[in-house]
Amino acid sequence: MSDSVTAGPAAWVNLPDLSEKLGVSISKVHQMIRDGQLLAVKHEGVRQVPAELVANSTVLKHLPGVLNLLRDAGYNDEEALRWLYEPDPTVDGNPARGLGGDRAREVKRRAQALGF
Repeated sequence: MSDSVTAGPAAWVNLPDLSEKLGVSISKVHQMIRDGQLLAVKHEGVRQVPAELVANSTVLKHLPGVLNLLRDAGYNDEEALRWLYEPDPTVDGNPARGLGGDRAREVKRRAQALGF
């Protein structure tokens, strides 16, 4: 994947800043990424997390479940990122935004359908 995503996140957070924002160690952030609770990709040469996927000091509630469904459907991290940011007005503009609102169930349903 190139260092930019066509329809991507508006803002990014590097891992040390995310560690501080979440109030956990940097090794915990790496563990969360390995465990599929967070999505991190290279952006501008540095591994970063889309800022929209972290609300206040927590990861969006439905993100780990959606990431798990996307991985089960064969998506790697870059493909999952593209899917989350594909324009879709029926889920608040794109699935990533939908995860933070009342459209989260619809986003999960669509991610689940990808595996079939």
